[in-house]
Amino acid sequence: MVVHLGASGINYVPGDSLGVVPRNFPKTVDDLLPHLGLAPDATVELPTGTVGMRDLLISGYILNRVSKKFVKAVLEKLPEGGKKTSLAEIVGNEEAFDDYVFTRDYTDVLIDYPVQFAAAEFLPLANKIAPRLYSIASSPKAHPGEVHLTVAVVKYHTHGRDKYGIASGYLAHGQELNKDEMPVYIQPTKHFHMPPPDAAMIMVGPGTGIAPFRAFLEERDIEGAKGKNWLFFGDQKKSSDFLYEAQFTELQNKGVLTRLDTAFSRDQAEKIYVQNRMQENGAELWKWLQDGAYFYVCGDAKRMAKDVHQMLITIAQEHGGLSPEAAKEYIEVTFAKTEKRYLKDVY
Repeated sequence: MVVHLGASGINYVPGDSLGVVPRNFPKTVDDLLPHLGLAPDATVELPTGTVGMRDLLISGYILNRVSKKFVKAVLEKLPEGGKKTSLAEIVGNEEAFDDYVFTRDYTDVLIDYPVQFAAAEFLPLANKIAPRLYSIASSPKAHPGEVHLTVAVVKYHTHGRDKYGIASGYLAHGQELNKDEMPVYIQPTKHFHMPPPDAAMIMVGPGTGIAPFRAFLEERDIEGAKGKNWLFFGDQKKSSDFLYEAQFTELQNKGVLTRLDTAFSRDQAEKIYVQNRMQENGAELWKWLQDGAYFYVCGDAKRMAKDVHQMLITIAQEHGGLSPEAAKEYIEVTFAKTEKRYLKDVY
């Protein structure tokens, strides 16, 4: 997705993120208001004055997932009987409660348990919208006046209704909300900067984690940086998920991208991930690190980044001849903190 910066005066460098302040689809709000018992033109008194509830909900509150405090307020309002008892059982079981709110929005809950809320009563029970950060996928030198984003659009169907992730849905389908503009800002990176032009760079960016490395490679291409570049990219299927394939092939042909190793987990019986490709090329990877290469990882913090981290330690053992303790010390202290050559942009 391309955001045109226009006359905003916004500037950025590779490694920065774009903060996007999302909004809800009007339909999401229009579905909800009658279930709350509110008219389409309902207003609410705020310290700043009287505000239309519809506009306030579109731009101010997270509506694609219900809050636990709202469900508890629904429980309080329910009359004694079967529905109150069934909801009380869910609320009283932490795991069941987590599962319940995970797939539901406010309308879903009010369809199941019809109670009504005044506008001023509802707002404290909903969570306010917070900006979402996206790693920038472009070099400003390659795309003046533009910011490119790599976005996985979250879309799902639960309880008889289509739903979207609040930010990805807004970016993908919220054109009617934008009025040709959307609220964005630059979040400068504190640490995820490119290495010196002559230093080698190893980049691990599966899925949308590829974003900053496209920016890095574009920047290095334009600047004529001499450092070698090795990219590990993974996703599910090569036919549908090889992001920026044509561009990376061109950068390989130009000699900007020294090595490209891919791992498409669903293209064969056995699942193969980026960390498996790292292990297969462990001797070469270790040599690059010993020759001064910087190592970057971007993407999922919970699993992928942990697996990549563990693989680095394994490679230090297998190809550096280090004991498990020494390998961990080298990767986590010497390499990451002392030399500052191991950099992460994980979320």
